[in-house]
Amino acid sequence: MSKHVPAVLLGACGLLAFAHAAPAQTHGGLDDAALIAARADGEWLTHGGDYAETRYSTLDQIDSQNVGRLGLAWSVEVGSRDGRQESTPLVADGVLYATTTWNVLFAIDLRTHELKWMWDPGVVRGREFGGPRYCCGPVNRGPALYGNKVYMGIIDGRLAALDRETGRVEWVVKTTPYDESYSITGAPRVVDGKVVIGNGGGDYGARGYVTAYDAETGAQVWRTYIVPGDPALGFESEALERAAETWTGEWWKLGGGGTAWDGFAYDPEARLLYVGTGNGGPWNRDLRSPGGGDNLYLASILALDVDTGELVWHYQTVPGENWDFTAVQPMILADLEIDGELRKVLMQAPKNGFFYVLDRLTGELISAAPIARVNWATGIDENGRPIETPEARYGTAPVVIYPGPRGAHNWHPMSFNPQTGLVYIPGQENSFTFRADLDHFLGIVFGGNPAPPREAPITPPSIGEHAPPGRPGFLLAWDPVAQEERWRVWFRTRENSGTLTTAGNLVFHGTATGVFAAHDATTGEVLWETQLLPSIASPITYEIDGTQYVSVMAGTPDNDPPGRLFTFALDAGATLPVTRN
Repeated sequence: MSKHVPAVLLGACGLLAFAHAAPAQTHGGLDDAALIAARADGEWLTHGGDYAETRYSTLDQIDSQNVGRLGLAWSVEVGSRDGRQESTPLVADGVLYATTTWNVLFAIDLRTHELKWMWDPGVVRGREFGGPRYCCGPVNRGPALYGNKVYMGIIDGRLAALDRETGRVEWVVKTTPYDESYSITGAPRVVDGKVVIGNGGGDYGARGYVTAYDAETGAQVWRTYIVPGDPALGFESEALERAAETWTGEWWKLGGGGTAWDGFAYDPEARLLYVGTGNGGPWNRDLRSPGGGDNLYLASILALDVDTGELVWHYQTVPGENWDFTAVQPMILADLEIDGELRKVLMQAPKNGFFYVLDRLTGELISAAPIARVNWATGIDENGRPIETPEARYGTAPVVIYPGPRGAHNWHPMSFNPQTGLVYIPGQENSFTFRADLDHFLGIVFGGNPAPPREAPITPPSIGEHAPPGRPGFLLAWDPVAQEERWRVWFRTRENSGTLTTAGNLVFHGTATGVFAAHDATTGEVLWETQLLPSIASPITYEIDGTQYVSVMAGTPDNDPPGRLFTFALDAGATLPVTRN
């Protein structure tokens, strides 16, 4: 491949929609133009730092030459004694907004470091008391900002809008059915005056969909279903009617899955909203679609018209999804020079172990390559379909598949630096023993099957570099044009934090054991590190009164205190709090 000149996408970076209300045309505070120019003034206005979800900051006061002088500026205790910290904070007008477990939303004055307000939505805590059913703890990945409001998806299926200054509740809508197994753990996005939210529950009989609400009033603008429902009731769109041709049996009685519980991106010039979709429910395709089929639109990237929610194009990463290989992982938009041509691309590293580069206007696959140990497929063919190995479609005999349901890359955000042209991916190597067990409804129960030791042989031979013994987690610098590794740092634990990259030639990243570090973005060398609480979330950086800061949340219910927000700056000298495990 030719040499490339990467460029970050500055400013950006169906399925039937039921129209209910036109989006509001005027808003106070942060408007569409402010969010499109999200890196202006050193703030962090959107979940991914910009609509393109690059998690790249142009701030360079902290750089690879002076980052060793970084010290703790201040910290504040957050969190309950349930769940991990997973929130990406937002910063606007000198105020930091973030969420902690059980959807407690708070605002901190960044000049005084004092709490402005805190709101607890009063989620019922306990399934036995009528609380929500969820997969992986009462976690939340953060809020969204627009106008004079801050928005949060709540684990019990509500979406709330609060006044940014006072914390007063402006409106609350229920986005999911009552008494069903839907949940929300992801951050909402606000695009074109609409708050967009998906949901989880694909493992528990849910049918996935995405909904857009008017940011001012909370009125529903459109709703886009991801998998088809009962054909007897009619299909909500031509796209779903076509999708139904790829399903068999009575899948709708099992939900189908496809929930969009995390990854979104937006191109305001193309007016396309990109949605990552989830696994099948149940996991085993033989249970939900006994005659086979691709089962659209599971494990796919969907490009939706932002005005209507209608499908413009789709790309399915795993046809006939069978392994919990979701494609809801974070996506990044950028303009890259590939073979002498400037391409508008979408990049994603979903669970299945491959890194994809797509044309974001058409959905065409440009390239794909494995980033970790993979044995369910030997590659991606010229039609964009995985070349599956014979063992991949497991039967009654246990089969060890790499990667497992944890994925080679999960929800932890990756980042893209236009200076280096590299994507920084927090990943892991892992496996899982699958077995078709028709006595079980949900594939997730397959985890009870005894797994062979890690050293067990697999066939055919795996692709890509293997983890050193005892070091399954990694931070990977990946060249998306050459589809090659530039450097990789191994860790002893999985579930590493999201990444942040800056114009100071830095990558910030944390580990499950609580080590927070700054790496040289070009070489991967560790330039600075400190010990925080276990389970670090996703860092951000911003500027207040001429000083650049880096903030990150960390903690689990096993710590005392269970979670903190940590903020660092050059030559700061606050004392790290004493914590107990």
